[in-house]
Amino acid sequence: MVDTYSIESSKVLVREFDEVRDVKVVGKLERNCEIGTKKGVSIFTNMMGDPLSRIRFYPLHVMLVAELLESRELVGVVRGCIKSVCTPDSGSLLKMGCILGLRVSPTHRRKGVGLKLVTSIEEWMKRNGAEYTFLATEKNNDASKNLFTNKCNYVNLSSLVIFVHPTSFPAKHISKDIKIEKVNIDQAISLYKRTLRTNKDLYPLDMDIILKEKLSLGTWVSYYKDEGMLDLQRKLIESDDQDNNIIANETTSSWIIFSIWNTCEAYKLQLKKSQPLRFLHATLNRAREKIFPCLRMSVSDDSLCRPFGFLFLYGIHGEGENLGELMESIWRFTSRLGENLKDCRVIVTELGFGDPLVNHIPQTASMSCIDDVWYTKRLSSHSDGKDELMRMKRQLGNVFVDPRDF
Repeated sequence: MVDTYSIESSKVLVREFDEVRDVKVVGKLERNCEIGTKKGVSIFTNMMGDPLSRIRFYPLHVMLVAELLESRELVGVVRGCIKSVCTPDSGSLLKMGCILGLRVSPTHRRKGVGLKLVTSIEEWMKRNGAEYTFLATEKNNDASKNLFTNKCNYVNLSSLVIFVHPTSFPAKHISKDIKIEKVNIDQAISLYKRTLRTNKDLYPLDMDIILKEKLSLGTWVSYYKDEGMLDLQRKLIESDDQDNNIIANETTSSWIIFSIWNTCEAYKLQLKKSQPLRFLHATLNRAREKIFPCLRMSVSDDSLCRPFGFLFLYGIHGEGENLGELMESIWRFTSRLGENLKDCRVIVTELGFGDPLVNHIPQTASMSCIDDVWYTKRLSSHSDGKDELMRMKRQLGNVFVDPRDF
């Protein structure tokens, strides 16, 4: 794959990443794309020697680099993958491309490199059958929004909220009235099969594959002991071909299902400081990455300078009237789990603005909230999908956040 683009009397080549010759160079490029200021604290993603770690989960994936033809310097990188998703309101199955990890060297920004990388990854997605592409960016990232909406014709797909909390959750035990029980893979697949197609506006078709990934630590159900839950799980397994309303019709209990993804094994985050840590507040308040605002919480100087990871809560779905205390139990449970994992510093989840569970997230002084926006664009032009395109333009309120994309 070869594309050229004029940039200040030089030429840029967009090509596929070469695992043999590009690993060290890409690592250096991404370290140079730090968040922060040279006079304070900056933050970068530590891929632990594997730049493809975020996209290896997908059979169809690619990583492209932008290289100056004259000097052979790498000045940009982007990752992409393709997956199948479902929109239950229309019954449509879509092949969707995901743009991840777009980075351009600070010295070559606003020169068309980012635009060329995006158009090149879109062309790869079209060649591989993707009908749509989507990406996520922070709501206050004006440069990113300008690139995708004004120059690349993306439209708003959904608005979400990212919740972040240090692993040190306020010292309070899980209520004795609540039980958190791990379910096996078959039970988890059955539960998710029913809850996703009846409650989510957009979700991946390969939920079974996600649950079986080694980074997925498992699936649990939190419920009140006096209401019970095991009988519901048994009915869901034994009645997989029965009516979807089995949950609503045969139980009035309150319960929440959730799964945990361990990003510590895939990549880590790292701070680099050139000034004392007293500058941390001012610097991180300007940072626009997803989980960094919570790092203003108390952590030691030494621990900040080491790479750290996080646990991601995904597939959270609850039913019943008493969900608040159950949600708190989930955060405490996950925080305890994180404290026992090497290098884990924070717990993260992301929910769509229309997800009812947004109103039950624990409101503690240490909880940070970051607004996130998903954008989409139709790639295929041949289809009977005029109505489908219009439908995709409306905001989807309750979407499944794939842990592989975060």
